Amino acid sequence: MLKTGLFVLTTAAIAVLSGCASPSPSAQGSAQSIQVASAAPLSYQGYDKILQTYVNAQGFVDYQGLQADPQPLKDVVAQIGAVAPTTYASWSEADKIAFLINAYNAITLESIINQKPLKKSIKDIFGVWNFAKHTVAGETKTLDDIEHKTLRKNFNEPRIHAALVCAALSCPPLRREPYVGAKLNEQLDDQVRQWLSNERGLKIDRAQNQVAISSIFKWFGDDWKKSYGIADQFAGKPTERAVLNFISRYVSPEDRSYLAQRRYKLQYLNYDWSLNRQ
Repeated sequence: MLKTGLFVLTTAAIAVLSGCASPSPSAQGSAQSIQVASAAPLSYQGYDKILQTYVNAQGFVDYQGLQADPQPLKDVVAQIGAVAPTTYASWSEADKIAFLINAYNAITLESIINQKPLKKSIKDIFGVWNFAKHTVAGETKTLDDIEHKTLRKNFNEPRIHAALVCAALSCPPLRREPYVGAKLNEQLDDQVRQWLSNERGLKIDRAQNQVAISSIFKWFGDDWKKSYGIADQFAGKPTERAVLNFISRYVSPEDRSYLAQRRYKLQYLNYDWSLNRQ
């Protein structure tokens, strides 16, 4: 009797520790679905349709068209805000970076079309980067928070600067698809190549022995030092050598050889803040 009672008590205790009782098959299925959903990356189907509809091959945006039908974009931004912090925390690093880039770009699009009439430049919107607040994965953030206090602070990934688009002509082109963790590395590499193939990102003038690069590399040059710092190649200060080392990986062999020789003057391109509109 004592042994039987002890067995029952022990079994009951185990049951309590493991959730009181074994769930029914249907309940087990529900629990498994919840666990899978909490770890799954966000679906960007709606955002993908927006980008395909309103962004052209050059990365410019039909803001008037988007402004005429804003609800799908507002739904995307709401979806970004509704992600639970625990869900975000469960994602891989690649899924987190992709999510934050998409959040930054979608919120920027919404910030632009919220202005009636449209502004000529995002800089004409008061507090757009550091005052206006948005919900991202259950937390209140500004655009600056997303870029500087989360992406740049928590991840060693300088390629984000080719993907974050601040709605200006001198920004990298806005990609016509969302970033996703499963192919983030390939997307970021392709995005860097697109950016540097445009004279707003990189301009090499061999006749004048001049190399001009985006001012983004001047503003955030330190982000490249950790992974691309180099002492005996390329021109300029340590930060500039790191940037040129990075750039050389995305250009032709001829351009790579030219950049490594250091026989040129390094300059920064003027930044055109005009709206990147079609």
